[in-house]
Amino acid sequence: MFKHVLVPTDGSPLSDTAVTRSIAFAREVGARITFFYSQPDFPMPIYGEGALIDPTTPEQFARSAQQEAQRILERAKAAADAEGVPADTDTQVSEVPYESIISAADRHGCDLIFMASHGRRGIAGLLLGSETQKVLTHSKTPVLVYR
Repeated sequence: MFKHVLVPTDGSPLSDTAVTRSIAFAREVGARITFFYSQPDFPMPIYGEGALIDPTTPEQFARSAQQEAQRILERAKAAADAEGVPADTDTQVSEVPYESIISAADRHGCDLIFMASHGRRGIAGLLLGSETQKVLTHSKTPVLVYR
């Protein structure tokens, strides 16, 4: 049924649990996995009275974000390797994570996106939104949400 699963991860405990469950799922259905991490883009500084100055340069920020992505993705891939599930990794810098998740699924020819939901409901969900909700709303690829 499913042959190639995209698993977005951010390294959070809930995301790590979804990584573990996605590996079990992929093993059961005989699919391979691409783990994906959407790197944040350098935040645009806001100037004005009382603004905080961040001494981090864009280059330092990019290097740090790349190292974080590599650490998270290597951990996910090692878990898949330990279970004998074929896995690759990918990362992309994006200001809009849900768009980069959908783009990664399309780019890799994935037929399923398996992702965690932080389960915000009510006003918190309405105000804060959720990358999972945005992927569900905009993706043409099926999405399996783990909670």
